[in-house]
Amino acid sequence: MTEQKEVLFVSYRDTLDLLGVEDAFRVCEQVYRMHAAGSIVLATPPSFKLDVAEGFNNHWHVKGAFLKDIPATGVRLYNYYDDGARNTVGMLDCARYIVLSDPRTGEPLAIVDEHWSYVLRSAASAVLACKWLGPKNPKILGLVGIGSMGTAALRCVASMYRFEEIRCTSRRPETRSAFAEKWSRELGVAVVPRESVEDVVRGADIIVGGTTSGEVVSREPWVKPGATFISLARRELDPAGWAKMDKVVIDSWEFNILQKEFRKTVESGLFSREQLYAEIQELVSGKKKGREREDERILIHTTGLVSQDVALAHFLYQRALEKGRGMWLPAAHLS
Repeated sequence: MTEQKEVLFVSYRDTLDLLGVEDAFRVCEQVYRMHAAGSIVLATPPSFKLDVAEGFNNHWHVKGAFLKDIPATGVRLYNYYDDGARNTVGMLDCARYIVLSDPRTGEPLAIVDEHWSYVLRSAASAVLACKWLGPKNPKILGLVGIGSMGTAALRCVASMYRFEEIRCTSRRPETRSAFAEKWSRELGVAVVPRESVEDVVRGADIIVGGTTSGEVVSREPWVKPGATFISLARRELDPAGWAKMDKVVIDSWEFNILQKEFRKTVESGLFSREQLYAEIQELVSGKKKGREREDERILIHTTGLVSQDVALAHFLYQRALEKGRGMWLPAAHLS
């Protein structure tokens, strides 16, 4: 029975100070192991959505998970704007929170802002798979998209490898030039802005696609032998090319099939579960082998696991308690 009588609010600013890349890698890998062990209970249905398009372009998503091994239980809720041209999913001006409660009593524990943990989880949970699927000595990194997702991916990949060149592209020349200048200085590596996606992908050893585009961004023929392509969004690599890759690995078939773009790819016959090599949990647990040849072209595609979001929120809650961070909110009690 917890002695806590109030609810801890962990702000965005707090999360920036309390959660780092190595923390995210460690928590995401632990959760993959939990999935492999079958110790995670997901909500039914796994995702609840409220979409109001006409006049508002407003989207609510609600997901929940119970992690027996911690134990932790939480509900993730976020609201964003998307009119087909502007999407605020990765921006600070959308609502993003995880509500945690004590799984033994149901008492509220915390409300955690997840803007930072969402972005970092999205990148870390996919980049983590490079431990098993990445090239041996990658020299060139290609970034297709340099928003919050692409930047987080750069932080994650750069913590694993030392590159000789990093290429980047974005919709606007001024944003990619500014990005290249900033990260060249911070990493001590040449970050080179390129005009086209093809210029970024061709010849790169690791490619990360993290745009907000609803259209196909990269093409399979551009991916060289031995490269690993990391897809963090809807259609970063042309679905027509998935079956031509040597290995396709995803975070969860169950969650990906809920996404309309992935479901359309499967229903159209471009890709099937039989053509899937593995889920990341199978690599982490040792059930499946990772890269087996230097020339294998490998696709890592993730949609995101709410179990990892809840685990990171619980990590942030515990670290906030340890560091004396966060703001206490009154819980519903009379005393």
